[in-house]
Amino acid sequence: MAASRLDKSPVATWWWTIDRWFLAAFLSLMGLGIVLSFAASPAVAQRIGLDPFHFATRQIIFTVPALCVMLAVSFLEPRQIRRMAVIMLCIMLVLMVAVLFVGVEVKGARRWISFAGLSVQPSEFLKPAFVVLCAWLFAEHKRQPDIPGNVLAMILLGLVVALLVAQPDFGQTMLVTGTWGIMFFMAGLSWLWIVVLGAMGATGVFAAYTILPHVAGRIDRFLTGEGDTYQVDMGKEALINGGWFGVGPGEGTVKRVIPDSHADFVFSVAGEEYGLIMCFFIMTIFAFIVLRGLNTALKEHDDFTRYSIGGLVTIFGLQSIINMAVNLQLMPAKGMTLPFISYGGSSQIAIAISMGMVLALTRKKPEKRKSLGGLQGYASRVMPAE
Repeated sequence: MAASRLDKSPVATWWWTIDRWFLAAFLSLMGLGIVLSFAASPAVAQRIGLDPFHFATRQIIFTVPALCVMLAVSFLEPRQIRRMAVIMLCIMLVLMVAVLFVGVEVKGARRWISFAGLSVQPSEFLKPAFVVLCAWLFAEHKRQPDIPGNVLAMILLGLVVALLVAQPDFGQTMLVTGTWGIMFFMAGLSWLWIVVLGAMGATGVFAAYTILPHVAGRIDRFLTGEGDTYQVDMGKEALINGGWFGVGPGEGTVKRVIPDSHADFVFSVAGEEYGLIMCFFIMTIFAFIVLRGLNTALKEHDDFTRYSIGGLVTIFGLQSIINMAVNLQLMPAKGMTLPFISYGGSSQIAIAISMGMVLALTRKKPEKRKSLGGLQGYASRVMPAE
């Protein structure tokens, strides 16, 4: 039973102020993540000697707390979102340093830290906190130019980028830097800054290509097609095999030989079994979220809220674009998940926090009461002054 508009309880207020289009889009992606996990993960689980539905079951287990976290965060006020971001950022910066020394090494990179039997990727949780804190710094500088908000945001970016490069995680570095640049643009940076930051970005990419062998290897394989391109080739083959309408649920064959079909290449599995129609449907949901978020940010009067919404939907959209572009062989391979759809506990919870923040910041503001309220206001209307 729907809550009455006269009901002033926190849940009823939340229901009447939440952006239900956003909520429906996020729930749709979560549902697709579960459905596609059943399609993509059994072959991977069997290959490593696990129960066929091991990853699908865990995807459901991850989705439940992710949904709870997203809804809980959506109840917060903008000031509480800012405080939450400060606390998260401090904790994650400490964990980002710790992961360099005690983190689990996978394929030459240290990005995970394990404790109490759980593995956490701090960089995933760092992203929403970083975006919100930078939005606050940009907003404070615009409100009062004497506050060096832009400079502090640059220092924070440098610190985060240094920690990401040290892992190394070039994909997340590009994602964070690109989002920060778009937020700075929203905050009204001059053309001089655009040129300077663009030159710094190009220099960074060149330095990464020159210094980091794994980055050079991925770019070279993408440009020349030589070397170990097995996974991206199979991902593209799966999409081709599916055609427009797919081969049917559970009937995919190419997916069985893709090592990360349940994670980074779940988009290819969706294309093989459900066709390009499903791929376009997934892309439409992501595009809807980003465009609606940017449109809402454009109408927002509060600078902090505007920059936060814009930054959060931007990093969400860029991550989805990178994942899908890799599946389509339009970009060099990167370990980037498809938000809410790819398998992964840290990714699910972190994205849920991000989108919970979006839901909280886009809630309708309560109407301001008249200067005369209650019985006094009523009396003034029905009993004219003498």
